[in-house]
Amino acid sequence: MARGLSRRFGGLQAVAGLDLTVAPGEMLGLIGPNGAGKTTVFNLLSGFLTPDAGDVRFRGRSIVGLPPHAICRRGLARTFQIVRPFPRMTVLENVRVGALALHPRAPEALARARDVVARVGLGARERVAAGALTLAERKRLELARALATGPALLLLDEVMAGLNPTEIETIIQLIRGIHESGVSILLIEHNMRAVMALSQRIVVLSFGERIAEGTPTDIANHPKVIEAYLGDEYVHAAPA
Repeated sequence: MARGLSRRFGGLQAVAGLDLTVAPGEMLGLIGPNGAGKTTVFNLLSGFLTPDAGDVRFRGRSIVGLPPHAICRRGLARTFQIVRPFPRMTVLENVRVGALALHPRAPEALARARDVVARVGLGARERVAAGALTLAERKRLELARALATGPALLLLDEVMAGLNPTEIETIIQLIRGIHESGVSILLIEHNMRAVMALSQRIVVLSFGERIAEGTPTDIANHPKVIEAYLGDEYVHAAPA
């Protein structure tokens, strides 16, 4: 998917020569300390930033230089770490905006939106203004807006941040259901219990470079990952 991907901001090398592949049907976790370059990678993959070097290929074609909406229409969608729905629009109207990428005709977009809203557990709230939702509901709305575009690959940026354990479990089950429906997923998440439980494979970034890659078990026991990110306290607290 990405080959030699690099991006610099002034004197800061945010991403440095990164190779990253998400296999069809895979759930890949992307982890690392704050400032490691994870969200920059998402911005490069989804067209919100242009790389200084390297290529991004999706479904066999380069997507570098395409605007985000064109990349979305090709089947690559994303969520954002800071959730910003249209606050005065209802839940259903917010999701219908995403559905229009897949269904240009309004009736079909509305039907798609209603189906997705129900799928994420917001059916009873579809006529509520997005600005009146709780944080957990806004997170599910963000997921629904991306899902409504009909992605083959979904990039999830911190969809569990700020949630309590019960809310996190709800999101985990939603993500599992989306993945089981055939959508490939690339997941950024600081909740290590969740990312270890969901991911089939994990890539670890530090200062814009990949320092490790492997199964959750491999990553949990990798000396460089423990030193750069997890810390000894995670290892000691992890279940045997």
